[in-house]
Amino acid sequence: MAQVPHAQRVLKDTDRPKRFVFVLLENFSLLCFSTAVESLRIANRMAGKTLYEWTLIGEGGTSAACSAGTVFQLDSDLTEMNRDDTVLVCSGIDVQAATTKRVLGWLRREARKGLVIGGLCTAAYALAKAGLLDGKRATIHWENQDSFGEEFDDVDLTKSVFVVDGNRMTTAGGTSSIDLMLKIIADNEGEELANSVADQLIYSSIRTDQDTQRLSVPTRIGVRHPKLSQVIQIMESNIEEPISPSILAQDVGMSTRQLERLFRRYLNRSPKRYYMELRLQKARNLLMQTDMSVINVALACGFASPSHFSKCYRAHYDNTPYRERGSHAARLSI
Repeated sequence: MAQVPHAQRVLKDTDRPKRFVFVLLENFSLLCFSTAVESLRIANRMAGKTLYEWTLIGEGGTSAACSAGTVFQLDSDLTEMNRDDTVLVCSGIDVQAATTKRVLGWLRREARKGLVIGGLCTAAYALAKAGLLDGKRATIHWENQDSFGEEFDDVDLTKSVFVVDGNRMTTAGGTSSIDLMLKIIADNEGEELANSVADQLIYSSIRTDQDTQRLSVPTRIGVRHPKLSQVIQIMESNIEEPISPSILAQDVGMSTRQLERLFRRYLNRSPKRYYMELRLQKARNLLMQTDMSVINVALACGFASPSHFSKCYRAHYDNTPYRERGSHAARLSI
């Protein structure tokens, strides 16, 4: 029997479809999962051949329910992967409960093989908990950034739509799975195919890892005033150690009185009140998404006194921080 030359064998191996393994954690986000799979399916269709294959796995190997309630049948349990597989962990609400010891052990074991492993939606939490993001850049949904940053000091957290750092990938949730998959397709098969997939998805604005998640400050507040936007950005970057209105005004070349009028005119509240609301919003996220003590939450949000923090929190949310602490239904949710 004639032997196949080595060069031909290598070519044949590289022509094999690339396999993506989707690990579905309980209550995973349907949007992040479905857009990732659809991108691969459409790439195959537009290329006229099978470039990509995928399989669904999860703890137990039977089924996994997304946060919308739809149940998906799994192809297998958390089994051993091939070295050239790409693993994408999908999660959504209550990712802390879904990140079990078995899931963590499996992730660590497969990571030791050098596999490319990604986390879609809140799955960056699972990867970070397993130690897979230590010393790496990563992202997670903006609503979960505060709690993630408090828990994982060794991760370089960004506000990007998605991040690829070596053999680790993370997305911010929502439609950002599309952006990541389009990058993967472009890297593998070229920009032309990626653009064709985007057209099929009616996705007219492809984002890169340089794009940030949230709308710009002017768009969010519905006001286009450069100095107002600048002050709000400074406030958002200095929650733990709040800056006085006089210093804020000075930083943007205004008087304190002018700054007061600016906020009253466009936001119908004082700069001090707006700043307080930003701090309380972060406090609420930390209370609901982490196990931090109320005292530590207060300190992280610029309150030197826990009693003052409780008073302000109750006035704004009509609830005490201690009662809020008992509400974990929205932990790391989108």
